[in-house]
This record gives sequence, structure tokens and C-alpha cells, in this order.
Amino acid sequence: MSTIWKTAPEVEAMNAMGRNTLGETLGIRFVGAGDDYLVAEMPVDHRTVQPVRVLHGGASVALAETLGSVAGILALDDPETFMVVGVDINATHLRSVREGDTVRGTVRPVRIGRTVQSWQIDITDGRNRLVCTSRLTCQVVKRR
Repeated sequence: MSTIWKTAPEVEAMNAMGRNTLGETLGIRFVGAGDDYLVAEMPVDHRTVQPVRVLHGGASVALAETLGSVAGILALDDPETFMVVGVDINATHLRSVREGDTVRGTVRPVRIGRTVQSWQIDITDGRNRLVCTSRLTCQVVKRR
């Protein structure tokens, strides 16, 4: 079976990328990968809720961008010379999630081009109900 990844999506390495980042602060951790997708989870807790104790939409967007950015890096032909930067993200919040649950995001490519990547991220709750759908567009740029 063919894979889209130029760098193997190893869970431990993907989690290491998140050290000392917003993702680590929010408790985002990668839990799996396949030939064309990555999966990460995030707790719905004091770090990720609104004052009414439901998942904050911004936390969902942070999960989506984390997934898309890591996917973008792993899909690069030459990550030593190039990197990806998010240039557009949107999110549609479909259902609330109460504190105490965990959400799971799955990222898949829409298009992986030489200069632009587009990623689809779906976020589900602990009962596998869709709570947010997001699209991230990344620009491939040369490292300085």
C-alpha cells in the first residue's frame, strides 16, 4: 500500500515535535497514523474549556492546526530545507463537548502540492460524534 508520508509518522516523534508548544500546553498528543491520515487526542479539561465548561472553539482550532501542521511537515520532500506555515484555517463547530470528555482529531490531505497543501481535519467526541470540521491551508516555504 502506498503512503503520502515522506517522513514516517511515528507517534513518539510526532509527540516530541509538540514539546514546549501550545499543543503540549493543551494536552494534545498523537495516538496513531495510517497511510494517509494522522490521529491526535486532546482532553476537554480546565485548559480547553470555556467558562460554561464545554470545549472552547479555539481549542478545537488549535487541535486542527496542530494536526495539519505536523501532517504538512511529514509530507514534505525536504523538511531540512522547507517548512509549512498555516495561511488559512476555518472551523465549523457542530456539537458541544462537556468537560471530562476527550476529543479526537483525524487529518487527511485534500491536496499536497509543491507550494500549497490543504488538509481536512475532523474532530469527534468520546462517542465518535462529529463535533468540528476544519480545513487548513499551508504554504510551503524555504527555511531561513
